[in-house]
Amino acid sequence: MEITRLTLPPITAPGDVTTFYSFEGGAARSSALSNMAVLLAGRQNGSVPVLMIDWDTESPGLHHSFGCGGERDGLLEYFEACRDQLKQLAQLGRGPAADDELLAREVHESIDWERYVERVDQSCPLYLMRAGRFDDSYGERADGMDWDALFGACPALFRCFGAHLARQFRHVLIDARHGRSAAVSVCTTLLPDKLVGVFGPSQRSLDGMAGVVLRAIEYRCSHEEEQRPLLVYPLPCAVDSGDAERRQLWRRGDPAKGQGGYQSALEKLLRQCYGMSQCSLESYLDEIQLQHSSVVGPATPTLAPRGAEHDGDRFSVTRTLGALLDWMVDGRFPWQSQTEVALLGRIDLARARLAVDAGSALSVPLATDLQRLGELYRAQGREQQAQDCFEESMELRRRLLGDDHADTRISRASLAALLCRGGKLHEARYQYDVLIDDCQRLLGAAHPDTLAARSGLAATMAQLKQYGPALALHEQIIVQCEEALGPGHAVTLDSLVGQAHTLTRCGELTRARMVYERVLEGRERLLGSEHEDTLRCTQQLALLLCEIGDIANARKLQEGVVRARERHAGHDHGDTLQAREALAEILAAQGDLHAVRSMQESLATARERRFGSEHPSTLSIQLRLASTLGEQGDLEAARRLQQHVVNLHERIHGMDDFETLRSKKMLAATLSNQGHSVDARKLEESVRLGNDRLHQLRGMPAGPHASDQGAIRPKAAILEARGSAAHPDTLGHKLSQLQQLIDSQSPREARELADSLRKTVLRPSVTHPLRKRGVAMIKQVYIQEGDKDALLAFTQDEVSWLEGALIEAHGGKPVAAQ
Repeated sequence: MEITRLTLPPITAPGDVTTFYSFEGGAARSSALSNMAVLLAGRQNGSVPVLMIDWDTESPGLHHSFGCGGERDGLLEYFEACRDQLKQLAQLGRGPAADDELLAREVHESIDWERYVERVDQSCPLYLMRAGRFDDSYGERADGMDWDALFGACPALFRCFGAHLARQFRHVLIDARHGRSAAVSVCTTLLPDKLVGVFGPSQRSLDGMAGVVLRAIEYRCSHEEEQRPLLVYPLPCAVDSGDAERRQLWRRGDPAKGQGGYQSALEKLLRQCYGMSQCSLESYLDEIQLQHSSVVGPATPTLAPRGAEHDGDRFSVTRTLGALLDWMVDGRFPWQSQTEVALLGRIDLARARLAVDAGSALSVPLATDLQRLGELYRAQGREQQAQDCFEESMELRRRLLGDDHADTRISRASLAALLCRGGKLHEARYQYDVLIDDCQRLLGAAHPDTLAARSGLAATMAQLKQYGPALALHEQIIVQCEEALGPGHAVTLDSLVGQAHTLTRCGELTRARMVYERVLEGRERLLGSEHEDTLRCTQQLALLLCEIGDIANARKLQEGVVRARERHAGHDHGDTLQAREALAEILAAQGDLHAVRSMQESLATARERRFGSEHPSTLSIQLRLASTLGEQGDLEAARRLQQHVVNLHERIHGMDDFETLRSKKMLAATLSNQGHSVDARKLEESVRLGNDRLHQLRGMPAGPHASDQGAIRPKAAILEARGSAAHPDTLGHKLSQLQQLIDSQSPREARELADSLRKTVLRPSVTHPLRKRGVAMIKQVYIQEGDKDALLAFTQDEVSWLEGALIEAHGGKPVAAQ
């Protein structure tokens, strides 16, 4: 049969292969694929070549959606031709023993793929490879196609098929068969760069889709020839837009009834797939929900107008799929927020335009977007990425606007603050010095920008342990603020907070207390007793009082913070939970283990209700609760809870994950205290072997974020990546972290944590077993580092504490007087 040759718009790089899969049904899946194909083909003035492939040979339907009549060869006939070609080559001695990749390419190049493809829209380059030629023999031929045998004859055949067509089309969209079969494995595991998992409002639909996704990822991880990234994009469909309560119940679940929502299940799925400790799909799922009306019955898509993916109708299919394209087209991850995705899109577009026209008109908005992206990364704790953005933004602004422009100073101030927070103190000081010179020259010494820059410099000097100059600079700033703005002005109070931080850092806690009390009084008068800034200052003062030993007043202040948080934000809000954790630390310092236990039980329940039973924050607070139970002597309850956490860590993260090993080590200590020494030793040995294996582990090859994995970094993995560093911990939990850092041979991080715990372990309220354990570990760190001065100083502190304890035990009189 003579065919019309295809003339496709050129593409500058190989395209993407995307599979649409659903475990149940096909109407929603096919509708989503068809509409997305229309949107993609209409981009760039209708010049993006898109190919749809109907791989649902049991129930083909894409040709109906586009009104394609007549008989024409399609997918089935193409692979029949591949099968025949493989047989001919095998007869010539070119079987599986030959180079698999070369054999697959030879097969595909010998077949004229154009005869199996038809154009379905004359207004844009949209093409279809239908399921096959629907003649009288189609059903029998479709049933007889042995996909497993084709794979066995040439394992690279399907992978090379996708790559072969991706050289012609910018997007290849595959409509996979539902259920589980060899054809499904081909479509979900061997072919795609991206996988859209479509599921409806039933647990079976969600679980089935998740199972196929997991198998696809696991296959790529375990087979060297298939270790390619696979980006997974969940797509909930049949969402009832008219019933908000039902919609939220499906998404969030109801922890009180033990009913999970699909968001937590999807977050768990992606954590498993990509080895992440935390993953939030909040922003993604706010946008990506196909409404019920969008998927009922067969869809007959038409070419959407330009920009239709940004349709004003929130419930339109084009708007939902257009939002999904914002993540998919440039390979963004679904756990990236919509704000980040939008900023990255604008930045990439600006850079592409600058490559053609290096004009300043394009560079200025690029610098602005980089600044905003840096601020977003800083808020998320992604400090290196934030630093890169701030540095690039500042250099662009310096070149285009000059050092004297306000925007340049904003970028420099952001960079300096980030460097200071990240411990790059000498770099931060240099940036602050330059910033202060510019501000003083342009704005004057008393301008708020100048004072803010000098406050940042003072904080940096304090971190460099230059306490005298730092405090002197704080005094100058406060005097200038009071003279220019008044003693009760918000800026003056902020400058006092900076002074209080430095006083706390250098150990002048009594002076720091007086400054905090002045700030608290000023903020209550200016802003109210329950303003965010006031509550933050109250909590800082409470923790300082706890450090000083005035625990009764610390508890009173922090309880007020908790009540205010609960009243304004709710019991399960993040700020409320953080305030309650701070209160738990104060209760622990007071020695009120019963209250600590009650608080931690409440926190564990709240975190499970908000985040789910398998979220890292939930498991972290459960481990701290177990430590408290152990301190109370309830070793059996501690053991049961630790075993529960160990089981979940093993299932979620694997046997050799840092969190799994840490929880196992805590369980081993409890078993030892219970007298189960044999079981404890076995568990400790498994932890040692796991640590050895973990230090040889590299980034997951099939993960899309391999650059973020790399070699294991103990501090990031133990203290930060799981989120534990973001919340105040009990002393027992911190000592467990220190032990893990010692075991994982991370001397710098261990020294940093040991230094921070020196005063805490010698508090009067610390129980003897915990103090003994902490003292031994801190000494071990100093001995391993060979720091005799630090060891001697800490030993002297310990002796002073013992003398104080003896004096107190003898009624406050020196022992010699007795």
